Amino acid sequence: MASVFQTGAFLMALTRPPGGSISTELRVNDRIRVPEVRLVGPGGEQVGIVRIEDALRLAAESDLDLVEVAPTARPPVCRLMDYGKFKYEAAQKARESRRNQTNTIIKEMKLRPKIDQHDYDTKKGHVVRFLKAGDKVKITIMFRGREQHRPELGYRLLQKLAADVEDLGFIESNARQDGRNMTMVLSPHKKKSEALAEVKAEKAKVTAEKAAQKEADEAADKAHREAHETAVSKKKPRRRSENLDPDMEA
Repeated sequence: MASVFQTGAFLMALTRPPGGSISTELRVNDRIRVPEVRLVGPGGEQVGIVRIEDALRLAAESDLDLVEVAPTARPPVCRLMDYGKFKYEAAQKARESRRNQTNTIIKEMKLRPKIDQHDYDTKKGHVVRFLKAGDKVKITIMFRGREQHRPELGYRLLQKLAADVEDLGFIESNARQDGRNMTMVLSPHKKKSEALAEVKAEKAKVTAEKAAQKEADEAADKAHREAHETAVSKKKPRRRSENLDPDMEA
């Protein structure tokens, strides 16, 4: 029983009302209908078995709630806590967990056994991008006609591709023939969350570099304009010709 008190897992205990569906809502205060409970203090300390009336009185005196956290125990285990705060923090943790949850996606790339080098480089670039993003990649070699009798061509191509991207991923599922196709699955070395964090950091770095370059260009343009204005202001005014008739001055 002590181990139950020392962990927070029991806070998510479920209640099963007789003849009803499962409920995740814990019973609180007056909803607890038992003669006595095993009481746990707000700091996790064991108070012991007390009557429900005494437990409710202690909760009221402490300005806390009496929450039934282990209804299947005999007697049920109740704890003194701020139930509203507990529900708020639990909701925050669940929201944060969903926000940080990432799902690995399996991308697919199809190749022909006699693919030319240019197309191969293009396809490999896509595979590299997928692995960098933390996604698995299913490579499919499609055989046609007599190519089906040369499976070694597809196998060698798959091994070449795996070797070319070995710094980003590894072979999770070895090459295997499936009818007219041969497939292999590559898995990234880094987890999806780590890959996304790196991509985000790289984008932030590029954005910062562009902003710094723009600021430097604007500073250079400003300095150039100021230098030009200074040079113009320092030009000597044109001297009036002494041969001109003063009456002709406009």
